[in-house]
Amino acid sequence: MTTPTILITGCSSGYGLETARHFHAQGWQVVATMRNPRAAAPLLPEPSPRLRVLPLDVTRPESIQQALQAAGPIDVLVNNAGLGLFGAFEATPMVTVREIFETNTFGTMAMTQAVLPQFRARGAGLVVNVTSSATLAPMPLVAAYTASKTAIEGFTASLAFELQAFGVRVKLIEPGYAPTTRFTANGSERMQGLIPPAYAPYAQSVFAALGQPAALTSELDVAEAVWLAVHDQEEPGRLRYAAGADAVALASAGAAATGAAVA
Repeated sequence: MTTPTILITGCSSGYGLETARHFHAQGWQVVATMRNPRAAAPLLPEPSPRLRVLPLDVTRPESIQQALQAAGPIDVLVNNAGLGLFGAFEATPMVTVREIFETNTFGTMAMTQAVLPQFRARGAGLVVNVTSSATLAPMPLVAAYTASKTAIEGFTASLAFELQAFGVRVKLIEPGYAPTTRFTANGSERMQGLIPPAYAPYAQSVFAALGQPAALTSELDVAEAVWLAVHDQEEPGRLRYAAGADAVALASAGAAATGAAVA
């Protein structure tokens, strides 16, 4: 059997990096992509014929085409690349909102659209879109970020129906709060000035709550959730996979509430 190939976006840190490591350790061919490969290369496994590191900016069509041409045929696409944003929406410039959507929403859509011809022609393939537990329950001070991820939830659910007839599957991974990632550090410059004085007391209470979570998500939780989504034989038609104890709790609470409402 041919060793399957997975292409993962946003592998410079966090979920993407750990997912690349995890699939490589399990014997897969891994194409790890990121905007600056030199920065993350030392963090990836030792040089291996089963690992390729490619430059990719999901907001640039020419970069997407170049990366996919270099990667060759793939079996799984994981749309993980994303930007974080924390702040009062009132103080968030629309140019920043558009920047978030360009990567989190339109970048995911563009990558998906680019791989679909090869998946459809082959009659097989899987797209895994990484969103957030912010889509499972409302969270304060992340309105624009949540909107960008919620858009992908709707996009993915619709696309799953659209591609069934071609043998192409689509899945969602919904990670919880993972303070060990570079979510905040990577967006620190973008978030400057987004907590104006009027919002400061409320923001401090939110930060305090985040500092004492009942449960957390780790990078490995997300990598294992992607692995389960790719290999799920018990529920092959399942769409959503919460990743991390806090996300699982939110998903369970939401399911229970929906069930109670239906009943």
